[in-house]
Amino acid sequence: MKIIYANEEIKKWSRSSKKEGKTIGFVPTMGALHEGHLSLIRNAKKRADLVVVSIFVNPTQFGPHEDFELYPRDTEKDLKALEAEQVDAVFIPDESSMYGEGYRTYIEVEHLTDKLCGASRPGHFRGVTTVVAKFFNLIQPNTAFFGRKDYQQLVVIRKMVEDLNMDLEIVGCPIIREHDGLALSSRNRYLSMEERNQGLLLSKTLKLISKMMQNQALSLLEVRDAAMNFLMKNSKDNFALEYLEWVNADNLERIEQLEGFQGTITIAMAAQVGKTRLIDNIQVEVEDHA
Repeated sequence: MKIIYANEEIKKWSRSSKKEGKTIGFVPTMGALHEGHLSLIRNAKKRADLVVVSIFVNPTQFGPHEDFELYPRDTEKDLKALEAEQVDAVFIPDESSMYGEGYRTYIEVEHLTDKLCGASRPGHFRGVTTVVAKFFNLIQPNTAFFGRKDYQQLVVIRKMVEDLNMDLEIVGCPIIREHDGLALSSRNRYLSMEERNQGLLLSKTLKLISKMMQNQALSLLEVRDAAMNFLMKNSKDNFALEYLEWVNADNLERIEQLEGFQGTITIAMAAQVGKTRLIDNIQVEVEDHA
């Protein structure tokens, strides 16, 4: 496994690999790796000759009162996990190489980023798209792999790649959950036992919604009311719902009723549990109710 720190070195590695006719799969991470990240790597290994993983806690996607300084970092442990997965290369740039003195260039995907997580985290997706685009330019992957837990991020990255005519495929991979249903996240380690139990309300609520939506006699309003009642009944003071939304899986447009809609709906949630922000989602296929 090759460990690379410099921008020019990762570019050289990529050029050399492609001259040999190798395809490159890329998995961007902020470290603190868990089984969710490792599942992306395993998917990448199936689709590409070589797999490169980045580890970079990107400052531009954190708001002024978010957890940039506290975000878990354990590069030594991460490298051991990546070596066990037989990753070909790991790119670990520092902040100065990604955002040098006088840096002024950012990428924004309009409309898709002003809702869901973007509504409460202004500038977050600008930071995400900018750093991901920089990685794409440096590594020149054939495919890049993102988890569906950050579903809005997946849609935004796909749109950026489409609009900027980038020559790579974005692959969305399934959410990986713990045995009790909690979606894996590097931030789960912040949770106390009581907070973790409250965090399970996200997956439990989504499971309830999925089951109810199989009953086509129910309206979206009835399903939403039942979900909110479930949350009110089971949540404690350390649980604050940020949003629970039904959106078109393709364009994130809010869905107010099922009548006339046919396709895939993403039901997305975010909540503050103690000091930790958690997100989760499910997808439901809907036939035309008209």
